[in-house]
Amino acid sequence: MKKVLITGITGYIGGSVAKLLLSKGYEIYGLVRKEEDVVKVEQFGVKAIAGNINDYKLLCDICSGVDIVIHTAESADDAYAATNFLRILEGTGKTFIFTSGSAILGGKENGEAPNFQFTEDIPLSPRLEMSLRVNINQTILQAAQKNIRSIVIVPTMVYGEGTGLKKESIQIPALVKFSIEKGKGIYIEKGENIWSNLHIEDLAELYVLALEKAKAGAVYYAENGASSLKAIANTISEKYKLEHAESISIYEAVQYFGEAGAYFGFASNSYCNSDKAKAELGWQPKFNNIHEYI
Repeated sequence: MKKVLITGITGYIGGSVAKLLLSKGYEIYGLVRKEEDVVKVEQFGVKAIAGNINDYKLLCDICSGVDIVIHTAESADDAYAATNFLRILEGTGKTFIFTSGSAILGGKENGEAPNFQFTEDIPLSPRLEMSLRVNINQTILQAAQKNIRSIVIVPTMVYGEGTGLKKESIQIPALVKFSIEKGKGIYIEKGENIWSNLHIEDLAELYVLALEKAKAGAVYYAENGASSLKAIANTISEKYKLEHAESISIYEAVQYFGEAGAYFGFASNSYCNSDKAKAELGWQPKFNNIHEYI
């Protein structure tokens, strides 16, 4: 039985991946930051380890006893956590799956429509604000040269009910909350910017397939559909019986969501395709309509 360490086990992605791996017979260990979450995690079959992701000695001890590390903690920009794992796993041949995010594709378009759709083969020239995340991804992929089976997964806008402890994603609930406060669906500027998206259950399946089939140094964009933010705002208005959706300025969005959230979470483009994952791993996502799940 393969032993897997999952960071972010109490989170939306980590918990959902853990549940699927448990159903397939893997032995799962979860790094848990808060003592009060230990019992909750263990109740669904995970062996909880209380500790901090920056505790290098603890990570060394845990990694020595597992075959696979899946990093889903909310630290895609935490170079220290990433490099600690790479240092620990170097030369072991063990699998390290890192969770990035498709905001790296954003060009700070402020609600304008995209010019094209990204694939993994298109070199990225990220905005300065996203350059650290891109550098972290590249460093992880290059670690394949040091006998680490390193893999990067780049989720897009994830929706649907999580199967672990955390049931909600980030982006859609945030838009719903803001729209309810405003009494109408909200998009930024023209709202023509597009985000690719996928259901949490399809994403969890991709992690399992990557764990079982991916080559060292592989990166996969994860999507199965796309929508403009204006279309999402219209659906929020319809589903929650609010007034017709309306635009707000990028400056108002920054006041509410912060700069990273406004510019790269809701007003940029994150438009890509997942043909590579489907071709190389045989991934067959089942869900393709985000609007049904709002």
